[in-house]
Amino acid sequence: MLSKVKNYITDNTGILIRLDDIAENMNWDLMNKSELLFEKYKIKPVLGVIPNNKDSQLLIYPKRSDFWNQVRNWRDKGWEIAMHGNTHVYDKMCKNDDYFNYGGGSEFFGHSLETQITKIQNGLKKFNDEKIKIRTFFAPNHTFDKNTLIALKKSGINVVIDGYGLMPYTEHDIKFIPQLFLKALLLPFGIQSTQIHLNYMKEKDFDNFVRFIEKNSNRIISYDQIIKKINNNLSYKFVRVLFEKILKIKRILIKKR
Repeated sequence: MLSKVKNYITDNTGILIRLDDIAENMNWDLMNKSELLFEKYKIKPVLGVIPNNKDSQLLIYPKRSDFWNQVRNWRDKGWEIAMHGNTHVYDKMCKNDDYFNYGGGSEFFGHSLETQITKIQNGLKKFNDEKIKIRTFFAPNHTFDKNTLIALKKSGINVVIDGYGLMPYTEHDIKFIPQLFLKALLLPFGIQSTQIHLNYMKEKDFDNFVRFIEKNSNRIISYDQIIKKINNNLSYKFVRVLFEKILKIKRILIKKR
């Protein structure tokens, strides 16, 4: 009995490496180091690529002229290329009334369904032009609404890397892969993704990321592996709701400091 429990925990504990804000303009020094790190430990991350980046805060970083060739090279290694918004420019504000109640700036929240479909289709057109197939999405700043989910489904995307809980789950005919923390953190049980912003990392932050990879490489799983772990069991749904309440309260307390 004890061995069965242990095996169950082992089989259902893991983390997906997700990198945000991948674009022509970014911290290429740390990206190159990350690529070597992933190759060393045979890690297949998810890269959140901004197809039509117009974010002024990101445009200050060095630009790589062969960016889309590099994206295709990553794809050919088995790395998952995800759509991370369209332009990464926030044109709406939400007050904790977005889908996950994060609040703040948004590229998608509050827009009509037609507008959101146009935003997503514009992003997909760039990927299609570059011969890159997209099957997953996550919004800049985590902020979107139910219209976003409808627009995604109408555009052929049915996986979102975001949300609460211990296991991947399905809601509104969308598969969600939980993303809980702002730093790489492996829970003793459960499956989730990281949220890594190389652009904002200092040297010590990257060193910590390297140590995390070295320590937990046997628990790092791929996109295809994590999709197979979707679990809509009622007990997991209860835990997901509990996680959501705890993390929302924590965010509110942090904002009040």
